[in-house]
Amino acid sequence: MNWVGLWTLTSREVGRFFAVYRQTIIPGFISSILYILIFGFTLERRISTIDGIPYTMFIIPGLIMMNTLTNASSNSSSSMLQMKLLGQLPDLLQAPLSSFEISMAYIIGGTIRGTVNGLLILLVGITLGGISVIQPFATVGFIILVSVAFSSIGFLLGQLADTWDQLATLQNFLLTPLSFLGGIFYSIKMLPDWAQSASFYNPIYYMINGLRFTILGVSDSPPMTSFIVAFIMTVGFFLAAVLMMESGKKIKQ
Repeated sequence: MNWVGLWTLTSREVGRFFAVYRQTIIPGFISSILYILIFGFTLERRISTIDGIPYTMFIIPGLIMMNTLTNASSNSSSSMLQMKLLGQLPDLLQAPLSSFEISMAYIIGGTIRGTVNGLLILLVGITLGGISVIQPFATVGFIILVSVAFSSIGFLLGQLADTWDQLATLQNFLLTPLSFLGGIFYSIKMLPDWAQSASFYNPIYYMINGLRFTILGVSDSPPMTSFIVAFIMTVGFFLAAVLMMESGKKIKQ
Protein backbone atom coordinates (compact mmCIF):
# COMPACT_ATOMS: atom_id res chain seq x y z
CA MET A 1 0.00 0.00 0.00
CA ASN A 2 1.18 3.49 -0.87
CA TRP A 3 0.00 5.04 2.40
CA VAL A 4 1.38 8.50 1.60
CA GLY A 5 -0.36 8.60 -1.76
CA LEU A 6 -3.59 7.24 -0.30
CA TRP A 7 -3.53 9.84 2.49
CA THR A 8 -2.79 12.65 0.03
CA LEU A 9 -5.63 11.77 -2.34
CA THR A 10 -8.05 11.16 0.53
CA SER A 11 -7.13 14.51 2.10
CA ARG A 12 -7.81 16.21 -1.21
CA GLU A 13 -11.23 14.57 -1.48
CA VAL A 14 -12.20 15.48 2.08
CA GLY A 15 -10.82 19.00 1.78
CA ARG A 16 -12.70 19.49 -1.49
CA PHE A 17 -16.16 19.22 0.05
CA PHE A 18 -15.25 20.99 3.29
CA ALA A 19 -13.94 23.93 1.25
CA VAL A 20 -17.37 24.39 -0.33
CA TYR A 21 -19.44 23.56 2.76
CA ARG A 22 -22.11 26.05 1.66
CA GLN A 23 -22.89 23.64 -1.20
CA THR A 24 -22.10 20.29 0.42
CA ILE A 25 -23.23 20.57 4.05
CA ILE A 26 -25.46 23.59 4.68
CA PRO A 27 -28.21 22.79 2.08
CA GLY A 28 -28.97 19.35 3.51
CA PHE A 29 -28.86 20.76 7.02
CA ILE A 30 -31.40 23.48 6.19
CA SER A 31 -33.62 21.13 4.16
CA SER A 32 -33.86 18.68 7.04
CA ILE A 33 -34.80 21.44 9.46
CA LEU A 34 -37.56 22.51 7.06
CA TYR A 35 -38.80 18.91 6.70
CA ILE A 36 -38.98 18.57 10.47
CA LEU A 37 -40.73 21.91 10.94
CA ILE A 38 -43.19 21.54 8.05
CA PHE A 39 -43.86 17.81 7.77
CA GLY A 40 -43.19 16.90 11.37
CA PHE A 41 -44.80 19.57 13.49
CA THR A 42 -47.63 20.17 11.00
CA LEU A 43 -48.62 16.60 10.17
CA GLU A 44 -48.23 15.53 13.79
CA ARG A 45 -51.59 17.20 14.37
CA ARG A 46 -53.12 14.68 11.94
CA ILE A 47 -50.83 11.69 12.58
CA SER A 48 -50.02 11.80 16.28
CA THR A 49 -48.02 8.58 16.52
CA ILE A 50 -46.73 5.66 14.43
CA ASP A 51 -45.92 2.48 16.35
CA GLY A 52 -46.20 4.52 19.53
CA ILE A 53 -43.57 7.04 18.37
CA PRO A 54 -44.49 10.74 17.90
CA TYR A 55 -44.63 11.48 14.17
CA THR A 56 -41.87 14.12 14.28
CA MET A 57 -39.48 11.65 15.90
CA PHE A 58 -40.54 8.89 13.51
CA ILE A 59 -39.45 10.76 10.35
CA ILE A 60 -36.04 11.88 11.67
CA PRO A 61 -34.17 8.57 11.01
CA GLY A 62 -35.45 8.65 7.42
CA LEU A 63 -34.21 12.22 6.97
CA ILE A 64 -30.82 11.22 8.39
CA MET A 65 -30.57 8.33 5.97
CA MET A 66 -31.69 10.40 2.98
CA ASN A 67 -29.00 13.01 3.66
CA THR A 68 -26.38 10.34 4.35
CA LEU A 69 -26.82 8.37 1.15
CA THR A 70 -27.39 11.44 -1.04
CA ASN A 71 -24.22 13.18 0.10
CA ALA A 72 -22.09 10.03 0.10
CA SER A 73 -23.01 9.17 -3.48
CA SER A 74 -22.85 12.77 -4.73
CA ASN A 75 -19.33 13.36 -3.42
CA SER A 76 -17.60 10.43 -5.10
CA SER A 77 -19.65 10.58 -8.31
CA SER A 78 -19.19 14.31 -8.92
CA SER A 79 -15.49 14.17 -8.07
CA MET A 80 -14.80 11.31 -10.48
CA LEU A 81 -16.86 12.81 -13.31
CA GLN A 82 -15.21 16.19 -12.82
CA MET A 83 -11.78 14.56 -13.14
CA LYS A 84 -12.91 12.90 -16.38
CA LEU A 85 -14.35 16.04 -17.94
CA LEU A 86 -11.38 18.24 -16.98
CA GLY A 87 -8.93 15.73 -18.42
CA GLN A 88 -7.16 15.24 -15.08
CA LEU A 89 -7.52 11.46 -14.94
CA PRO A 90 -4.34 10.73 -16.97
CA ASP A 91 -2.30 12.53 -14.31
CA LEU A 92 -3.97 10.54 -11.57
CA LEU A 93 -3.50 7.24 -13.40
CA GLN A 94 0.22 7.95 -13.83
CA ALA A 95 0.67 8.44 -10.09
CA PRO A 96 2.17 5.50 -8.13
CA LEU A 97 -1.26 4.44 -6.89
CA SER A 98 -3.08 1.20 -7.59
CA SER A 99 -6.71 1.06 -8.68
CA PHE A 100 -7.61 -0.14 -5.20
CA GLU A 101 -5.86 2.82 -3.57
CA ILE A 102 -7.51 5.34 -5.90
CA SER A 103 -10.91 3.78 -5.29
CA MET A 104 -10.34 3.76 -1.54
CA ALA A 105 -9.49 7.48 -1.50
CA TYR A 106 -12.64 8.47 -3.41
CA ILE A 107 -14.87 6.14 -1.38
CA ILE A 108 -13.43 7.32 1.94
CA GLY A 109 -14.05 10.93 0.88
CA GLY A 110 -17.70 10.18 0.10
CA THR A 111 -18.06 8.16 3.31
CA ILE A 112 -16.83 11.04 5.45
CA ARG A 113 -19.17 13.50 3.73
CA GLY A 114 -22.15 11.17 4.13
CA THR A 115 -21.32 10.48 7.77
CA VAL A 116 -20.81 14.17 8.62
CA ASN A 117 -24.14 15.11 7.05
CA GLY A 118 -25.93 12.22 8.73
CA LEU A 119 -24.58 13.07 12.18
CA LEU A 120 -25.49 16.74 11.74
CA ILE A 121 -29.11 15.81 11.01
CA LEU A 122 -29.04 13.49 14.02
CA LEU A 123 -28.03 16.49 16.16
CA VAL A 124 -30.90 18.46 14.62
CA GLY A 125 -33.26 15.64 15.54
CA ILE A 126 -32.01 15.57 19.11
CA THR A 127 -32.34 19.35 19.37
CA LEU A 128 -35.62 19.96 17.53
CA GLY A 129 -37.31 16.57 17.68
CA GLY A 130 -36.32 15.71 21.22
CA ILE A 131 -35.26 12.17 20.34
CA SER A 132 -32.98 10.11 22.55
CA VAL A 133 -30.85 7.58 20.70
CA ILE A 134 -31.34 4.08 22.09
CA GLN A 135 -28.16 2.57 20.58
CA PRO A 136 -25.71 5.42 19.84
CA PHE A 137 -22.75 3.25 18.76
CA ALA A 138 -24.92 1.08 16.51
CA THR A 139 -26.43 4.26 15.03
CA VAL A 140 -23.06 5.75 14.14
CA GLY A 141 -21.81 2.40 12.84
CA PHE A 142 -24.86 1.93 10.62
CA ILE A 143 -24.52 5.46 9.23
CA ILE A 144 -20.87 4.75 8.34
CA LEU A 145 -21.77 1.38 6.77
CA VAL A 146 -24.44 2.94 4.55
CA SER A 147 -22.09 5.82 3.68
CA VAL A 148 -19.50 3.33 2.40
CA ALA A 149 -22.15 1.54 0.33
CA PHE A 150 -23.49 4.67 -1.34
CA SER A 151 -20.09 6.29 -1.75
CA SER A 152 -19.15 3.13 -3.67
CA ILE A 153 -22.32 3.45 -5.75
CA GLY A 154 -21.50 7.09 -6.47
CA PHE A 155 -17.94 6.22 -7.47
CA LEU A 156 -19.31 3.56 -9.82
CA LEU A 157 -21.82 6.00 -11.33
CA GLY A 158 -19.08 8.60 -11.77
CA GLN A 159 -17.06 6.12 -13.79
CA LEU A 160 -20.02 5.11 -15.95
CA ALA A 161 -21.36 8.61 -16.68
CA ASP A 162 -19.94 10.71 -19.51
CA THR A 163 -21.86 13.94 -18.85
CA TRP A 164 -23.44 15.76 -15.94
CA ASP A 165 -26.86 15.09 -17.49
CA GLN A 166 -26.27 11.35 -17.38
CA LEU A 167 -25.16 11.52 -13.76
CA ALA A 168 -28.13 13.69 -12.77
CA THR A 169 -30.50 11.29 -14.53
CA LEU A 170 -29.14 8.31 -12.61
CA GLN A 171 -29.42 10.15 -9.30
CA ASN A 172 -32.77 11.88 -9.87
CA PHE A 173 -34.57 8.87 -11.33
CA LEU A 174 -32.99 6.18 -9.18
CA LEU A 175 -31.70 7.28 -5.78
CA THR A 176 -34.19 10.07 -5.04
CA PRO A 177 -37.40 8.09 -5.80
CA LEU A 178 -36.14 5.03 -3.91
CA SER A 179 -35.35 7.27 -0.92
CA PHE A 180 -38.82 8.81 -0.75
CA LEU A 181 -40.48 5.43 -1.35
CA GLY A 182 -38.38 3.81 1.36
CA GLY A 183 -40.58 4.95 4.24
CA ILE A 184 -39.12 8.28 5.30
CA PHE A 185 -42.50 9.86 6.09
CA TYR A 186 -44.60 6.77 6.72
CA SER A 187 -44.69 3.19 7.91
CA ILE A 188 -45.35 0.64 5.19
CA LYS A 189 -48.11 -0.71 7.42
CA MET A 190 -50.08 2.34 6.29
CA LEU A 191 -49.86 1.21 2.63
CA PRO A 192 -52.05 -1.23 0.69
CA ASP A 193 -50.79 -4.81 0.44
CA TRP A 194 -49.34 -4.44 -3.08
CA ALA A 195 -47.35 -1.34 -2.06
CA GLN A 196 -46.03 -3.12 1.03
CA SER A 197 -44.85 -6.00 -1.12
CA ALA A 198 -43.14 -3.60 -3.54
CA SER A 199 -41.32 -1.90 -0.66
CA PHE A 200 -39.53 -5.15 0.17
CA TYR A 201 -37.62 -4.84 -3.13
CA ASN A 202 -36.39 -1.34 -2.30
CA PRO A 203 -32.95 -1.60 -0.62
CA ILE A 204 -33.23 1.89 0.86
CA TYR A 205 -36.31 0.71 2.79
CA TYR A 206 -33.97 -1.55 4.79
CA MET A 207 -31.45 1.26 5.29
CA ILE A 208 -34.09 3.57 6.76
CA ASN A 209 -35.64 0.92 8.98
CA GLY A 210 -32.27 -0.32 10.20
CA LEU A 211 -31.37 3.18 11.34
CA ARG A 212 -34.85 3.74 12.77
CA PHE A 213 -34.37 0.66 14.94
CA THR A 214 -31.00 1.79 16.32
CA ILE A 215 -32.39 5.24 17.15
CA LEU A 216 -36.01 4.62 18.18
CA GLY A 217 -36.20 0.87 18.72
CA VAL A 218 -38.98 0.34 16.15
CA SER A 219 -38.76 -1.00 12.60
CA ASP A 220 -40.99 -2.36 9.85
CA SER A 221 -38.32 -4.92 8.91
CA PRO A 222 -36.28 -7.30 11.10
CA PRO A 223 -33.15 -5.42 12.26
CA MET A 224 -30.84 -8.27 11.25
CA THR A 225 -32.32 -8.25 7.74
CA SER A 226 -31.59 -4.53 7.44
CA PHE A 227 -27.99 -5.06 8.56
CA ILE A 228 -27.47 -7.98 6.16
CA VAL A 229 -28.85 -6.00 3.21
CA ALA A 230 -26.65 -3.01 4.12
CA PHE A 231 -23.58 -5.24 4.48
CA ILE A 232 -24.19 -7.04 1.18
CA MET A 233 -24.68 -3.72 -0.63
CA THR A 234 -21.50 -2.32 0.92
CA VAL A 235 -19.32 -5.28 -0.06
CA GLY A 236 -20.94 -5.75 -3.46
CA PHE A 237 -20.77 -2.16 -4.67
CA PHE A 238 -17.31 -1.61 -3.17
CA LEU A 239 -15.95 -4.57 -5.13
CA ALA A 240 -17.81 -3.48 -8.27
CA ALA A 241 -16.35 0.04 -8.04
CA VAL A 242 -12.81 -1.23 -7.52
CA LEU A 243 -13.08 -3.80 -10.33
CA MET A 244 -14.47 -1.15 -12.68
CA MET A 245 -11.51 1.08 -11.89
CA GLU A 246 -9.12 -1.84 -12.38
CA SER A 247 -10.62 -2.69 -15.78
CA GLY A 248 -10.17 0.87 -17.02
CA LYS A 249 -13.53 0.80 -18.79
CA LYS A 250 -14.87 4.34 -19.33
CA ILE A 251 -11.67 5.59 -17.66
CA LYS A 252 -8.65 4.78 -19.79
CA GLN A 253 -9.91 6.15 -23.10
